[in-house]
Amino acid sequence: MASGKKDKAKGVANQTVGKLRETAGKATGSGKTEAKGKAQQAKGGMQKGMGETKGSHKKQR
Repeated sequence: MASGKKDKAKGVANQTVGKLRETAGKATGSGKTEAKGKAQQAKGGMQKGMGETKGSHKKQR
């Protein structure tokens, strides 16, 4: 399993790339690219949240 910091970093990266994809999709009129960007942002948000949860769980021990 990845550490909390790694999950959080991967999540932020996925959110950023997803936002770029969404913007590119809007600019080019590609609904498919826009949707993929939104999905990647959602995935990144979940990863980031898992990383934050892992980090807070370790601090409580």
